[in-house]
Amino acid sequence: MAIVGGSGYAGGELLRLLLLHPGVEVAQATSERYAGRPLSLPHPNLRGLSTQTFVPRDALEECDVLILALPNGESMKNMDVWAAKAPKIIDLGADFRLGSASEWESWYGTPHAAPGWIGRFVPGIPELYSERIREARYVAGPGCEAIVSILCLYPLVKSGLIRPEPVIVDAKMGSSQAGHAPSESSHHPERAGAVRSYKPTGHRHAAEIEQALRDAGGGATVLVTATAIEMVRGILATIHAFVRDPAIGERDVWQAYRSAYAGKPFVRIVKQTQGLYRLPEPKILAGTNICEIGFEKESRSDRLVVLGAIDNLVKGTAGNAVQCLNLMAGFPETLGLEFPGLHPV
Repeated sequence: MAIVGGSGYAGGELLRLLLLHPGVEVAQATSERYAGRPLSLPHPNLRGLSTQTFVPRDALEECDVLILALPNGESMKNMDVWAAKAPKIIDLGADFRLGSASEWESWYGTPHAAPGWIGRFVPGIPELYSERIREARYVAGPGCEAIVSILCLYPLVKSGLIRPEPVIVDAKMGSSQAGHAPSESSHHPERAGAVRSYKPTGHRHAAEIEQALRDAGGGATVLVTATAIEMVRGILATIHAFVRDPAIGERDVWQAYRSAYAGKPFVRIVKQTQGLYRLPEPKILAGTNICEIGFEKESRSDRLVVLGAIDNLVKGTAGNAVQCLNLMAGFPETLGLEFPGLHPV
């Protein structure tokens, strides 16, 4: 298999996971900037794991599976080229996540460059679409904030426990979600100590969330606020929803989650009465492919608060892609993704 865009943070996580994966051989990883240089130059944690060097895209050879780890809007420009290189493709960008070219243009502000490819991609959320992914040739990985919110909300909508509007997602985001390229906002004097609501309204991942919730049979209007905090890895989504009936309690919520995620290896329902980590906390999920979900029903109102935590680079991006790859290749779903996290960290 090969990775296009191997020098960014998502590419580095793919390499970390796949170089140790017992069923995978990483034949090539591309980077225009680092072509001819070792994989460990931008990813120093990979020292000693491989003697490979990056190759430019025009040196990419045919392979069994191709993972595209490119900025949004880049994959679609060359889909015919990528498809000629591999029979199976996993795209980590946003290019093929939405169901139509008009939705893409509405949320991303540009015409879609490959509208004929949109319907050929399966949503890359294994907890919801595992059988479709097993049979798929083309998989579109979800956005990092989208997948944690979808996993939190899907069982509640499917079970009819919450009202369809409004559902408010308040997402606290680590700095790595902005990607590897430096910018004024990522400059240390500007980023350090920041609690910056960089997208109070109109977050693009709302479209993905609403699309998945329609698949749940109910749908919802989802309003997302994204805030950057002083954390490198991780997302904590605090979701405010309202139950349909005042008689709905926490036991009903437990039942909905247990029914949806029984046997799903990377979803943990966390609601403890003791200890420091009684509810989901992204800190202890760093490096893991796990999504933790917790909740609390407010006693004096119909509000249900749901908390979802992930590592944005693993379950939010690269690890989820490896999970999809495992399904597509017929491997055990957890293969290469067993790392349990660290504590303390």
